[in-house]
Amino acid sequence: MEVAIIGAGVGGLTAALAIHHQGVDCRVRVYESAREIKPLGVGINLLPHCGRELTDLGVVDALRRVAVEPKEFGWFTHHGQLIHTEPCGLRAGYAYPHFSIHRGDLQMVLYEAVKERLGPDCVVTGHRCTGVEEDGVTLHFDGQPSRKADLAIAADGINSVLRKQFYPDEGPPVFSKVNIWRGVTHHKPFLSGGTICRVGGIFTTNKAVIYPIRNDIDGKGTQLVNWAVEVFTEKQGPVDWNKPGRLADFHRHFADWHFDWLDVGKLMLDSQFLLTYPMVDRDPIPRWTFGRVSLLGDAAHPMYPRGGNGGAQAILDAVAFARHLKTGGEVLKAYEAERVPLANKVVLQSRNAPPDVIIDEVERRTGGKPFKNIDEVMSKEEMLKVLEKYKQVSGSDLDSVGRAA
Repeated sequence: MEVAIIGAGVGGLTAALAIHHQGVDCRVRVYESAREIKPLGVGINLLPHCGRELTDLGVVDALRRVAVEPKEFGWFTHHGQLIHTEPCGLRAGYAYPHFSIHRGDLQMVLYEAVKERLGPDCVVTGHRCTGVEEDGVTLHFDGQPSRKADLAIAADGINSVLRKQFYPDEGPPVFSKVNIWRGVTHHKPFLSGGTICRVGGIFTTNKAVIYPIRNDIDGKGTQLVNWAVEVFTEKQGPVDWNKPGRLADFHRHFADWHFDWLDVGKLMLDSQFLLTYPMVDRDPIPRWTFGRVSLLGDAAHPMYPRGGNGGAQAILDAVAFARHLKTGGEVLKAYEAERVPLANKVVLQSRNAPPDVIIDEVERRTGGKPFKNIDEVMSKEEMLKVLEKYKQVSGSDLDSVGRAA
């Protein structure tokens, strides 16, 4: 049996590793449109529900060498006032780690593991898939011969060619009237040296997310710090994760964010580069599988990059698919039945009530002004109820993931 995977991103490479880990007797080929696998992008968080699967796949040691294991989450108003903190990963009692990592480092760890375990010819670059025929499976590529397979997984992202083939009238991704700008900056450690900071509300103010993704990059303790900001706008840019951005388009909203724990405006001015991306997702769909082809990751359930679940859900998809492939039977139908309802709930929760909404509630109750005592504005019980609901929907709560012994 031959399994074809379209796309060598996080989801596609994890699927290849998971199939190998399950010991499935098959040949795996991952087809990637780029001519070379390069460590592109900025930061990504891998919460413990990812850490559990990546531990099982045997890549945790490699990730630890290039990632940061954060200590805590922190929620702050746009004045830099602390609303709430809570520990994360092993410090929160999970049995598995949480990693903050450069997306390119994550992809290269997965890519090297795939080549080592499945062979250097497993990933075929320079093959942009243009469509599929369901006669068995025949994959067509731009400028390359067609390839046959017994099953195919489309892990080709939010602009998936195969999803468009199956849903030709769906239209473009849904724009939220919010644009994202992202960058990375060399900076000395701030706060705990491992704090994932959410600053400002989604709906009431402009918002920034800031956290370190590499430690001691110069032998002097300097960190590589990832940052991303969200600003309301009527103008939508290209749906392209690697589109360059301009400081002039957003920096004025954050220029005066000078906190006693971080100068956010300067952090952005000192960035190594800038990328821009519209805040888009797609409405959930009830069906991913068509004959012997199914969708995975952003091709199946693109969601807002809030709450650390875009890459996470792709990893969970990949592991579920490999498990059903090992079990046999109606593999793709079983995979779809397990993952569609779970992933679709995360799409809607990320759109409507991600963890950051506790900041919005504080900003509303204070009228956007500094507070004297957060307990008089919003109780811990209220905050924890919101945060726990998101964890339960995404499968990242302690009971679902597993507690440390």
